Amino acid sequence: MEYRNSTESAMEFASAGRLEEWVHAYLITDGRNKPFSDGLKLTQRHYLGPVNLPLSMFTRCCGPEDGMKWVVDPAGFEAKVTGIMAALENGTDLPPMIIHYLLEDGIPSFELTDGNHRHEAAARLGLGGFPVIIWITEDAEYDRFLRDYGKYFEKI
Repeated sequence: MEYRNSTESAMEFASAGRLEEWVHAYLITDGRNKPFSDGLKLTQRHYLGPVNLPLSMFTRCCGPEDGMKWVVDPAGFEAKVTGIMAALENGTDLPPMIIHYLLEDGIPSFELTDGNHRHEAAARLGLGGFPVIIWITEDAEYDRFLRDYGKYFEKI
């Protein structure tokens, strides 16, 4: 099985029980985020997906707006989002977004850790959802996720 920069490839790896391998291959190559990959490797994680989740379940943390965790150049952000919108309109199979599910003081949180430009492009196009991969560190969080959100995996 060979890595490709697409949701279809991520699904193939997931079907073979190799989703974590796909995540690291993506982050090191097309995702251009080796430090994120290295950080994920520091401890064992649970990886779920890809699955289509509503965009409303998570928000961007990167963009040109004030208050973003990662503020970036507006022109660069816009150029990338515009390119992704064109790709989506042409039916390009883009890679899934990567989301960290965790409990903060017992409250579920979905942190978009990769895919902020894709999220904005999908939102501007009015897409209700997008394929995501969820990573979870703690077993209790994994159990809670499956209890509360396992319904999204029934269609797979």
